[in-house]
Amino acid sequence: MTLNQITDGQITDGQITDGQITDGQITDNQIADGQGELWASLRLRTQARIGLGRAGSALPTRHRLELQAAHAAARDAVHSPFDPDAVAARLTGTSVVRVRSAAPDRLTYLQRPDLGRRLNPVDRAHLPTGEWDVVFVVADGLSSRAVHEHAAALIRATTARLPSGTRVAPVVLAEQARVALGDDIAHAMGATAVVLLVGERPGMSAADSLGAYLTHRPVPGVTTDADRNCLSNIRPPLGLDYETAAGKLVALLARARELGRSGVALKDETDLAGVPERIL
Repeated sequence: MTLNQITDGQITDGQITDGQITDGQITDNQIADGQGELWASLRLRTQARIGLGRAGSALPTRHRLELQAAHAAARDAVHSPFDPDAVAARLTGTSVVRVRSAAPDRLTYLQRPDLGRRLNPVDRAHLPTGEWDVVFVVADGLSSRAVHEHAAALIRATTARLPSGTRVAPVVLAEQARVALGDDIAHAMGATAVVLLVGERPGMSAADSLGAYLTHRPVPGVTTDADRNCLSNIRPPLGLDYETAAGKLVALLARARELGRSGVALKDETDLAGVPERIL
């Protein structure tokens, strides 16, 4: 806003009243000075709410209702129960194990993040053990919707790309789980690496975003977020697609084995293939 857009008497108690901003400002959901097509083009390239216009001093009713609907979808994503049976049904032919965190219910899970990072002692005793190269953990996190829609497809795409002879543990379906629960699970099962798929915190533009966290040789209580690699916003067609995410995970697993570690020391270089060395 420039000074010449505000005339005398328009500021009252620190507020700007209706109709006071002119000269190319957005009014009635239209963009003045021929900018409508520009904003429409930009909106096609992002889910961010931009160039929405206004009705008087407020958002147009349609956009306000869309915002309220997005907020409701985000709340539903957080509070909707995890359905491990639905995920297991999409993993036909794959062995699965079900566990819970130390959080006994959803309210406790939301209020006590620390409990979501620890295994229920009873379930720990029933985890299979072996010399696994990797274990995939499906965790509800903060969006069970994301897990229901994307986790099984991503696991299938990733395991199909793993080198022959890779020892893959049974898939673990974890309720009331946070990212660090994967450390506890991998350590208890004897897996070298864990890939934990978790429903990410929903926002106002996405309530179904899946995250994938890879950790090499995790140690409960010692491993930190700096020791992990994360792929975020896995949610085709609007986010990262399964095949691309699977390719990145397989490449990161292979490189983690070479380095003997994951996290800040491990970089995703899959997007650099074919880029001339002089540019790098």
